[in-house]
Amino acid sequence: MKYMRILLSVLMLMASAGIYAGNGKVTDYVNTFIGTSNYGTTNPGALCPNGMMSATPFNVMGSDMNRYDKDSRWWSTPYSSDNRYFTGFSHVNLSGVGCPEVGLALTMPTAGPLQVDYHIYGSEYTDETASPGYYGCELLAYGIKAEVSATTRTSIERYTFSTGQGNILVNFGEGLTNETGAWIRKLSETEIEGMRLAGTFCYNSQAVFPVYFAIRINKVPSGCGFWKKQPLMKGVESDWTPDDGTYKVYTKYGREIAGDDIGYWFSFETSEGEQVELQMGVSFVSCENAWENLDTEQRPLTPGVSNFKKVRAAAEAAWEADLSRIKVSGGSERDNEVFYSALYHTLIHPSILNDVNGEYPLMESDGVGCVPEGQNRYSVFSLWDTYRNLHQLMTLVYPERQIDMVRSMIDIYKEWGWMPKWELYGRETFTMEGDPAIPVITDTWLKGLRGFDIEAAYEAFVKSATAKGTDNLMRPDIDPYLEKGYVPLGMYSADLSGDNSVSHALEYYIADYALSMLAADLGHTEDAERFLAQSLRYKNYYCPAFGTFRPLNADGSFLEPFNPRQGENFEPVPGFHEGSAWNYTFYVPHDVLGLAKLMGGRKAFVNKLQKVFDDGLYDPANEPDIAYPYLFSYFKGEEWRTAKIVSDLLDKYYTTRPDGLPGNDDTGTMSAWAVFSMMGFYPDCPGHPSYTLTTPRFDRVEIRLDPSYHDGNSLLVITKGRHMKGRITHAELLKKYRGI
Repeated sequence: MKYMRILLSVLMLMASAGIYAGNGKVTDYVNTFIGTSNYGTTNPGALCPNGMMSATPFNVMGSDMNRYDKDSRWWSTPYSSDNRYFTGFSHVNLSGVGCPEVGLALTMPTAGPLQVDYHIYGSEYTDETASPGYYGCELLAYGIKAEVSATTRTSIERYTFSTGQGNILVNFGEGLTNETGAWIRKLSETEIEGMRLAGTFCYNSQAVFPVYFAIRINKVPSGCGFWKKQPLMKGVESDWTPDDGTYKVYTKYGREIAGDDIGYWFSFETSEGEQVELQMGVSFVSCENAWENLDTEQRPLTPGVSNFKKVRAAAEAAWEADLSRIKVSGGSERDNEVFYSALYHTLIHPSILNDVNGEYPLMESDGVGCVPEGQNRYSVFSLWDTYRNLHQLMTLVYPERQIDMVRSMIDIYKEWGWMPKWELYGRETFTMEGDPAIPVITDTWLKGLRGFDIEAAYEAFVKSATAKGTDNLMRPDIDPYLEKGYVPLGMYSADLSGDNSVSHALEYYIADYALSMLAADLGHTEDAERFLAQSLRYKNYYCPAFGTFRPLNADGSFLEPFNPRQGENFEPVPGFHEGSAWNYTFYVPHDVLGLAKLMGGRKAFVNKLQKVFDDGLYDPANEPDIAYPYLFSYFKGEEWRTAKIVSDLLDKYYTTRPDGLPGNDDTGTMSAWAVFSMMGFYPDCPGHPSYTLTTPRFDRVEIRLDPSYHDGNSLLVITKGRHMKGRITHAELLKKYRGI
């Protein structure tokens, strides 16, 4: 008993100190179900860090045909923890986005007579298990265990059947995309390939792209073939069974097929507990590349041979290596779970776009490019979101990846003539506003990372900041911005979101400030002065009567009538995009002291900023105001407010439940806020190489650095203490907290 008491005491001490339990893996703390409710739009599917391929349970469609139909309500995720109806694993999925897209080639195991109507063949499920690189569940309708894992560009599924007829369905008709059209070709009894058209993200009808698939199973089927949905013609009898509804099943034709609602089926006799595996490779270039990706990243399947355990182990090892670049101790189990789950979400997007042979689709072109050996081309640049914090995290902890991301942005400019704004698989969607590549690349450069063409980047930035006319794709309302110093009402967004004049201008001011810093660093003094002056013209929008920013008419008069709270809960409001004037009024991170002076001084500024939190005007899921808690620290003696509010927000909005994100994760932006905040420092001014400090959630944070990118530093150690307040430059952070 004495031994047991000692052992129990040691275990309690280890837990209180944050020492890792069990096998000591940080991946044990990742809860992939966080953010799968409350419109977080994350999913628990299998993928590798920044991987092209992801495979996730698809449950947005219910057996009543409409309950979870993505088109019947706002729905942009293949999975929600609130739903319990599985219609397959979808492939190539987005995480934390606000518009539906991809989620393709749904693979579904069934048992018994063949049924290809997805409204009928779906199943409720139980016993969900998920971890980085793995997902599994039990399908109640069939008694089938369905599991999936992934490599960077491929996935593997394992289905455990009972005795009887088993089926695997590959549905090329359904998915999250609003585009239609696909084709499938049979190559052998166990192999098919195909293409699915996708795109039209956030209502851009021209942002369309093909996705190519290579699919192989490891059991020779007793039957296989295509299906296609066809409308029944009035007065003409169907030549297929009523049970198939309007779906025609082809049993004697086996070459290739094309259409909007098509699929392929495999059927076989299975014994109790028999496992059948399915491999899938993906490419944005060609089916040939999809096969090369598949056969390079996985060994080819052969009858009776399993690849699943090997692929799963490799995926788990990849996640463990990446997440272990940051080690925390001295926090609660809850904080560990929140932290590592958030870090996990920051490593999903941007995603690798090139195939193993280096090929990728050129930006806004039908051509094919090829990256140099050892480099990667990235895609899914949700920059209006991620320029605020996610890329700063990449620069610090994953610099080799950030350099490739910057190279990708610059190559996009060289291929297309413009930097990306919200790029998706080689297409620009023009979602949201601003010129967000400028602060991302400026921040990367000023923090000392090199290895990319900064002169080409600077050329692109000057072009978007000065080129007049509506042909300026980054700033289509630039003419009044340059002439008047503001964007007046009456200018409408390229993403069809409405009249967002103030939001547009505020983003341009921040971009121009970042550009002025880059110009100064590169020796372009006149440009630096010009863009700095442009960045300070936000003052045009300040209305003393309301104490907030207020939209301006073309003649310079303020909008009448005006309610600074209008726009809460995403209701449309002139001048502001997805928010109210309160969500935007403090969004001048490059001139906080100047804004304070405009508001009447330090005391007035602090009181007004505190009012935002006291009166419920702060939106933790809205990017323009997520740095508000850190603005108190610009004033000596007020840093305690930053520490308190950040801690309160972490407690309230970041939990271990499925609704444990404040809202849409925005490709990792909300999660990056939590990662930085829990470590005790935050990049509140995009583009500026500095951080604002706060109290860490952990006694000790160790960030493993690559010394070749960080002035010889190999370890950054943050410890909780009274010194964690105020502001600090990136260089000072590396020097002050350098590990021994």
